Amino acid sequence: MATVALTTANFDEVTSKDGIVLVDFWASWCGPCVRFAPTYERSSEKHPEITFGKVDTEAEQALAAKFDIRSIPTIMAVRDGIVVFAQPGALPESALESLIEKVEQLDMDEVREQVAAHKKGHESAAATSGAAS
Repeated sequence: MATVALTTANFDEVTSKDGIVLVDFWASWCGPCVRFAPTYERSSEKHPEITFGKVDTEAEQALAAKFDIRSIPTIMAVRDGIVVFAQPGALPESALESLIEKVEQLDMDEVREQVAAHKKGHESAAATSGAAS
């Protein structure tokens, strides 16, 4: 499967679906991004069940800012609408394949529980700090 250009218009729609979406934040002037592109493309052809998206950080500065992208390339993995991995740096093909395998093996019920517990912890911390004021 070819990669999909992700923009502010389609990002949420594409990444909120069930399944795995890999996102490559890149720019045309970035040497490591350009060198990583063929690896990413090959991986997309090996895994047609996964959506491989690319965000051009020059054209989509709002998206880059939303995810606090400070270094490119940055690879993000989203599964069932939840960001489960984000890391700057071009990955060698073996590391990208390993990442895909790990994301496929995640127990998403456990991930959702962790996300809910994390949110609950933040809400109670905010309530506590608000009460202390």
